[in-house]
Amino acid sequence: MSLASSHSPHGRSPLRTVQVLGGGSAGSSAHVRTLTSGLVARGVQVTVCAPVEAERTYDFTGVGGRHVPVPRSTDPSALAALRIACGEADLVHAHGLNAGLRAALALSGRRVPLVVTWHTRAHAGGARAPLLRLLERRVARAASVVLGTSSDLVDRARRRGARDARLAAVSLPGPRISVDGDDEDRPSPKVRAELGVTDRPLLMAVGSLDRHRGYDVLLDASRDWCGLDPQPLVVIAGEGPLRTVLQRRIEDKGLPVRLVGRREDVGELLAAADLALLPSSWESRSVLAQEALQAGVPLVASDVGGMRELVGDAAELVPYGDAGALAAVVVGLLGDSARREELRRLGVRQAAGWPTEDETVAQVLSVYDELTRVVPYA
Repeated sequence: MSLASSHSPHGRSPLRTVQVLGGGSAGSSAHVRTLTSGLVARGVQVTVCAPVEAERTYDFTGVGGRHVPVPRSTDPSALAALRIACGEADLVHAHGLNAGLRAALALSGRRVPLVVTWHTRAHAGGARAPLLRLLERRVARAASVVLGTSSDLVDRARRRGARDARLAAVSLPGPRISVDGDDEDRPSPKVRAELGVTDRPLLMAVGSLDRHRGYDVLLDASRDWCGLDPQPLVVIAGEGPLRTVLQRRIEDKGLPVRLVGRREDVGELLAAADLALLPSSWESRSVLAQEALQAGVPLVASDVGGMRELVGDAAELVPYGDAGALAAVVVGLLGDSARREELRRLGVRQAAGWPTEDETVAQVLSVYDELTRVVPYA
């Protein structure tokens, strides 16, 4: 008998859960798919409330869940749909601040446990910053348990008034190569040829073209390796509001950078890279960092947020906003094959110690069991 069914309140079995997705980022959506698959395998009923495009990409129904299309909105019709979907739930688990707020509103007046996972930190400045703090406080206080994907997010939730905040076990779905593995599984030269880097280093960055990603710093740094022979090429995969501004800078300065837009083959592009770059102003449990280390690709990242906690000594970390330091580390690595190989080995070893999908599901299920055993139902 599963943990959930053996302790479901009032003898109800199986446990009925609802997963609520907000913006549906790659990290949170993949996490929900992992939870859906693992929970269903353990006898738990899972309903996923998410936009249609999230279901199309992550196929929650394909791993045994029930999908209810709910847009990322707090308008009355969306909240009504969410409230109906949560009507028979024993527990609701929201992913992200937006999802947490909508779930709290949908559960208003009902004594149903709410778990909220904070996958990342929202960014807001100026007049919007106080509103963000209010949103974080509202969600933190509404949750029975807040799970943070990094220690600083757990601390942030506690500062916002969370009754119970814990570090989340979050796995990255996908194959793990052995620590002593070779490069037989790396992609063919075809991927590099497509990008025009058959005879030059490929530096890969992935993420939305937003200000907090630090691409302005990356462009500044790229000027320092323009004179290298062969000249490295930076490829940035992603879309966002800064596309036009970044493209103009690239063209005006003649920088060795290409914006390739949103891609479905990011894993292949990353595995073909000589280095992965993550110049963000803040990260928690970065998907790019995890994929790079899993694939044995040396990573250069900003020393911010939960990055050091995630990668340990398996990546080169530089101060955020320091284009000179970023450029110096990149140039140094390109000229030091022994250090790149060392980072490859360290990265694969570090990734091997991250939570597995089974461990991720087990932790979440233990939280569900704890809450559904002690919370009375109306």
